[in-house]
Amino acid sequence: MTGPTFGAEEEFLLVDPQTGEPAPRNGAVAEEAKRRGVELQLELSSCQVETASGVASTSAELEEQLTRLRHAAAQAAESAGVRLLAAGLPPTTPHEFPVTDTPRYRRIGADYGMVAHEQGICGCHVHVEVPDRAAAIRVSNWLRPWLPSLLALSANSRIYRSADSGYASWRSVLWRRWPVAGPPPFFPAPDDYERTVRMLIDSGIILDHKMVYWDVRPSENFPTIEVRVADVPATVAETVLLATLVRAAVMTALDEQADEPGRLAPAALRAAYWKAAHDGLSGNSLDLVHGRGAVPAHELLGAFIQRLRPALDALGEYDRVTTELDRVATEGNGAMRQRRAWEKRRDVLDVVAEAAVKPR
Repeated sequence: MTGPTFGAEEEFLLVDPQTGEPAPRNGAVAEEAKRRGVELQLELSSCQVETASGVASTSAELEEQLTRLRHAAAQAAESAGVRLLAAGLPPTTPHEFPVTDTPRYRRIGADYGMVAHEQGICGCHVHVEVPDRAAAIRVSNWLRPWLPSLLALSANSRIYRSADSGYASWRSVLWRRWPVAGPPPFFPAPDDYERTVRMLIDSGIILDHKMVYWDVRPSENFPTIEVRVADVPATVAETVLLATLVRAAVMTALDEQADEPGRLAPAALRAAYWKAAHDGLSGNSLDLVHGRGAVPAHELLGAFIQRLRPALDALGEYDRVTTELDRVATEGNGAMRQRRAWEKRRDVLDVVAEAAVKPR
């Protein structure tokens, strides 16, 4: 079976190699990358860059693309005198982050104040091909109870402002300060989605469709559903694991035999998000599908993979996914490795070294 095509966007931090503080050098890094034939996107903060894979048909193809992009971005950063970090938040920060000097970003900085000026937030966005907008909304509804598990899997923002935040994904907590962020609402039909977004734009709550920051959204530019719940994973292998699970979830949601997505109590979904952000993979989760509490995060991820198994088998990816999840369980994800690095000497430069992307 040929599955839908997919791809991933990864956001990275730029930091000073000596202090670990964010370095507002994204323009220079993008220019260096361009000389190497790689286009980097500039983010809201001038301390960030983003890579975007091309369209991939297999996990192996996606892995090759992401590895090449990370190496090129790290080399460009090194040439520009800074270091590239794969971390959801900078381990140490200035008072505020300079906003990238474009008209749109300047307006966001002016309109949203400290929410914009304390950005420095790096996520991973997975795009999966869908046939139409109705299919995208069905996927969005179906995924809602599983989003906390994807957040726990990718959590990679434990250390922030030279301190242990106490959360595996502090990024996700900060991110929800934006007016349209976090889990998407349940939409009975595509028209309900369109009416909601139009209301948000017309009221001035968001500037445009690009500011629909929900963790799942139909893409405005591509025939895809975009899943944005994750911290940027620490490694390419973890990004590929995340993207493969999202791809299989899309296939499962669109299968004619798939269970109908149900509405969730907002309080339950909010609690599950908080628990996933706090505990990550090392603690418990809330099972929103079966109404159970205090389920080990690894156990719930295992249940998710079994739910996706027909799609994973069709893609030939089941063994790869389970092997990679076992590796993450043994070695820890980004948040767990950040915490171990911090606890050595409580020196932020140890965390920077742990999160740094190697140039080659």
